[in-house]
Amino acid sequence: MTARGKARPKPKPKPELILVSPLGERHIGLEARTVSADHLDVKVWLRLLACSAQIEQEIRTRLRLRFGTTLPRFDYLAQLERHPDGLRMSALSRYMMVTGGNVTGLTDQLVVDGWVERSADPQDGRSWFVRLTALGRREFSVMAAEHEGWLTEMFCGMSALEKKLLYEQLGRFRLHLAQGRSHRIEGPSPSASASASASASSSASPSSAAPAPPPRAPATVPASRSIPTSRKGRPR
Repeated sequence: MTARGKARPKPKPKPELILVSPLGERHIGLEARTVSADHLDVKVWLRLLACSAQIEQEIRTRLRLRFGTTLPRFDYLAQLERHPDGLRMSALSRYMMVTGGNVTGLTDQLVVDGWVERSADPQDGRSWFVRLTALGRREFSVMAAEHEGWLTEMFCGMSALEKKLLYEQLGRFRLHLAQGRSHRIEGPSPSASASASASASSSASPSSAAPAPPPRAPATVPASRSIPTSRKGRPR
């Protein structure tokens, strides 16, 4: 109570930070800026980013300490390991979600190391094919086995059902994002545009409206009631 007897307004409670207490300042990462009052879409986005960044940072560190290599280099080798006959460098760029320049730089390094061989595309002289050499396949298999063990260790806190459900939900979300991007770039399909035009036409002139009446015939005066006129054409 104040001197005049009026109650002071209570200060508004500060939004509570999410996960600060269980994670601590060291691991909170991108979610440090998340508060309980934020929109759910913002919180989901930041949590996805934080999880991805946390796993990626751990994998990067282990690859560097254990094998003296980088995550982009590992991803490059992993794509080629899944395609024994090789890949066009343009396709490899799409699969890795990086630019063609990045793929070219990695290819140059791995060719020098003897892990990858590069050859001209017989169907397109402007393109190049890359594939793993026997040495590259052998060296990568060692890294891949340990990499899989690291991921199993990181996800051990989740049950098989939880991981399956998460995987399916993220798959649906990726499909939603891809469809939305395709729609924004390419626009609606011709069939959708035609359907929209037909719908607009039907709403502008509904079928329930009565047809317009036929035009009336000009009125005629019966011969028996014709008005006599004088020679000058005026009525008498």
